[in-house]
Amino acid sequence: MIVRTLEKAQNSARKIQAKNWESVRLLLRSDQMGFSFHITTIYAGTSTHMHYRNHLEAVYCLQGNAVIEMVDGKQYEISPGTLYALDKHDEHVLHAQSELTLICIFDPALIGTETHDENGVYPLEADIVQD
Repeated sequence: MIVRTLEKAQNSARKIQAKNWESVRLLLRSDQMGFSFHITTIYAGTSTHMHYRNHLEAVYCLQGNAVIEMVDGKQYEISPGTLYALDKHDEHVLHAQSELTLICIFDPALIGTETHDENGVYPLEADIVQD
């Protein structure tokens, strides 16, 4: 049984911050669940380019509003209660109109230290150099 609280995880190495977002990673590869589970905050007024070439992601919006802009120009409105799944490694830009609180699930599971590279990609675990 794994039991964790968001509050404790926010005050640990499970909280990762970047320019446009912060992510509290409640389940990671080391938990051996086959996926990772995150509570992510996207800061209001930001635009974040993402392209998960190595991962599939499902996202559920708890709070806030955004527009997802696909590379083909198609746009999707995101609001509380919306789920979107990047089932084809979909390259996109997330435009946060207000602060977003999202539940994010990744397959394969993240090890926990990942941030987006210059192409919006999270590296695979094998590509991450650990000291």
